[in-house]
Amino acid sequence: MSVDHWGTSPGDVVLSALAAIETSLEQLLAMDPTYWRTSQKKDFLVGVEKLQAQQAALTLRVLAASGDIAAETGDKDASAWMRAELLVDKGAARSQIKLARAVAKYELVAAGLAEGVVTQDKARVITESLDNIEADPVTTGEDLVLAEKLLIDYATQATAKELRNAGKRVLTAIDPDRFDEAEAKALLAEEERALQKTALRVWDNGDGTVGFDGVLPTSIGMRFKKQVEAWAQPRKQQLVAKGSPLPPWERMMGQGFARMIETIDPNALPRHGGDATVVNVVISLEELRKELGTAILGFDETNGTTITAAEARRMACNATIIPWVLGGDSEVLDMGRASRVFVPIQRKAMRLQQKCCQAEGCDMPPEWCDAHHLEPWAAGGRTDLKDGVLLCPHHHRLAHNPAYVHERLPDGTVRFTRRP
Repeated sequence: MSVDHWGTSPGDVVLSALAAIETSLEQLLAMDPTYWRTSQKKDFLVGVEKLQAQQAALTLRVLAASGDIAAETGDKDASAWMRAELLVDKGAARSQIKLARAVAKYELVAAGLAEGVVTQDKARVITESLDNIEADPVTTGEDLVLAEKLLIDYATQATAKELRNAGKRVLTAIDPDRFDEAEAKALLAEEERALQKTALRVWDNGDGTVGFDGVLPTSIGMRFKKQVEAWAQPRKQQLVAKGSPLPPWERMMGQGFARMIETIDPNALPRHGGDATVVNVVISLEELRKELGTAILGFDETNGTTITAAEARRMACNATIIPWVLGGDSEVLDMGRASRVFVPIQRKAMRLQQKCCQAEGCDMPPEWCDAHHLEPWAAGGRTDLKDGVLLCPHHHRLAHNPAYVHERLPDGTVRFTRRP
């Protein structure tokens, strides 16, 4: 049979195939998976994973041959057309075209995609690893071929993340004697680059929150992640035990990070501006006694930010905070004398006596609690054991929230009630 390459037959074949796929998808979309058998759901997910890989293989083949589209649009590749016609971000489009060219270089990767045994994410990881190996002056063409085969084989039993780690070590699997030292040097260079990339930015959002982002070396970043998780976990366990719905994990991690910052021992920190690293809160005696007063976090409005008096009172319970209480004409009436906060031996005694957060129905362990004055300092409260209770961060905030009142029950627990 002859095919007219300048006619409509090739286009008809492509359109017919796409129409068949679309019809099949419409049939599946008309079904409700709720009523599928478990085996059907499993078979579907396995089959779709394979189909997605094959669809990616076909898409990448077309993109690799998309030079005529670029010629028609006047762009260096098809990314501009994808942006205009498909509404794909140009960066994502260029990333796809880059992957298409990389896959075209490696026959086994292309074959793995076409067979559905290598996903697009894994193909990207493998081609990046192979490109790095090809650029290594120590490697040979034979090393590259063996590395591709090993990574394709491993792709059938590993996730993309595991595959990326394997890509860094594949040369040592090929020839340990030759590549062990090279791998160690490459790892050292990677760690040195990571140190150069290390950065942290902190800014005031102006809405009661502070934003930050940054980059850490893997060794430090993973420690940071584990430490924040350690502070987030007790809150999660407490909610699970009560059968309460869990908030988003990101929020719990944020709360855990905030808690970690609040509990850092200032004595273990380096000197900062000639003083131990502490936070200063400036508030007038009049504002301190108000339910809805304000304070300055810092020494002045120019170099600090405004917070509520309730938050200032809560922070004043913590030994890492120095509250500066001012009278008329900015006279310093109190500057965080030692008797304001519970000393370590008192906290230990409270932990021994109270076992957990003293809020009614709360069982947060004492390690995660603050020591709180039931009778506020501003109202003449004293820092002694009979006036001190352990409260978890949530209930400690409620204790200083003017929207709530609290009372100590005969059994020693504290009951919180929203004001009418």
